[in-house]
Amino acid sequence: MSAHFSTTHPIAPVSPVILPPASNNTANPDRQQPPALPPLQRCNVWEVPFDRVTMSEAVDRIEQLVERGEPSYVITANLNYVMLHHRQADIPPITAAADLILADGQPIVWRSQLGSDALPERVAGSEMIHKLACRAGQKRWGIYFLGGEPGVAEKCAKRLARDYPGMRIAGIESPPFRALSADEQAQQDKRIRDSGAEILLVAFGQPKGERWIHEHYKRLGVPVSIQLGASFDFIAGTAKRAPKIWQKLGAEWTYRMLSDPKRLVPRYGRNAWFLLQALVGDWKQTVKRWGMSLDD
Repeated sequence: MSAHFSTTHPIAPVSPVILPPASNNTANPDRQQPPALPPLQRCNVWEVPFDRVTMSEAVDRIEQLVERGEPSYVITANLNYVMLHHRQADIPPITAAADLILADGQPIVWRSQLGSDALPERVAGSEMIHKLACRAGQKRWGIYFLGGEPGVAEKCAKRLARDYPGMRIAGIESPPFRALSADEQAQQDKRIRDSGAEILLVAFGQPKGERWIHEHYKRLGVPVSIQLGASFDFIAGTAKRAPKIWQKLGAEWTYRMLSDPKRLVPRYGRNAWFLLQALVGDWKQTVKRWGMSLDD
């Protein structure tokens, strides 16, 4: 698939909401290092650390990261990510380096409630993108939209800019579905660095997006990068979120699987098998704590 690149300048339909880039604190090498942010409380679910925050607290934390100005990234971890964390050796270091790890899966929240440090709620990336666009409108932040099928990121960006006046579209880019050449990567890096974006939203799929961010985020200098999966498609209208009742029942994955069975049945089948194994492991640990043996 050929590349489809566009930046702020050619996007005439949304020019009224494209504001001048905000000053980028990362550009001054002589400035004092900002103080470290206070640590958040975390809990471990199936050996993955999660920050114990609500949706509003997650957005507030991202604002703090933007104001800090140091390159950082956020992970929205669903059950599939937890499975990958266990099965792919490069994923745990990516998780460990994240500044914020959010539980984007109801089974994760339910499992945390068996302990004393339960997660307060699910923080879904598909909802958080709206909260971030709203905060960006209030703060005049620029958001760079990277990934998705050609046209999807552009439609997503325009709709968010329409709904949240003041949000600056720092850039829109749908790169080809292949590894970029060294020259192409250098050009992409420059576009992102020169955009003055406070937030970089990536839609490369999981775990490709997390891997890409972990590899590039320090060099790009954007204060906050986030892989948001299908969120671009939901906003652009090329995919549909499950109804609220499905979400409350923790069955949003079922709805999505039925909407695209050829692609998603194998993935969710693997997730379901991992979940079953994890629950069996939880039961075995509980039996051991009771001083009992499964062999008795």
